[in-house]
Amino acid sequence: MRILSAEFVKSCVRKDELPRDGLPEIAFAGRSNVGKSTLINTITGRKKLAHTSSTPGKTRTINFYLINRRFYFVDLPGYGYARVSKKERLMWQKMIEGYMENRAELRGVVVLIDVRREPDELEHTLYDYLAHVGKPVITVLTKVDKLPRGQLSQRTASIRRALGVERVITFSARTGEGKAELLRTIAGFMG
Repeated sequence: MRILSAEFVKSCVRKDELPRDGLPEIAFAGRSNVGKSTLINTITGRKKLAHTSSTPGKTRTINFYLINRRFYFVDLPGYGYARVSKKERLMWQKMIEGYMENRAELRGVVVLIDVRREPDELEHTLYDYLAHVGKPVITVLTKVDKLPRGQLSQRTASIRRALGVERVITFSARTGEGKAELLRTIAGFMG
């Protein structure tokens, strides 16, 4: 798949704000600061499409990006960020769960995991939840360029075992590693 156009459409916090055009959607989920917005910028070839920050918790809304005028990439708020109030975390959780459970247009979820971290309870809960709501998952290990090459296959195997997944895509925003494979996989989800 080639991305010829990508544009920010809207940010949403409530169900009634979501796009109503019926176009398919691919959501991007993961911990705060795992690189969701950076990945979206990299695979679309647009440096400032999705706003990025070194400060965790930058994305606080569900952000829709129209791709090739045919489908959306959806950037979800990150989870696991401790510097927001319990009330705000609960609001994000309800917003995301409402989106995941009720959105017929959602074709799949790209789950990003920092290759340097071992998946913990939060990741296991997310995978269990996505299986429960019947959403297909693409697992992407980010920041692979920050790891010595000799450790990558070991870390990849460890994460695959911990999550019980057969396939992961290793990704680097700096080098572009994994971009083509991820786009092919997303295209498969679109049919």
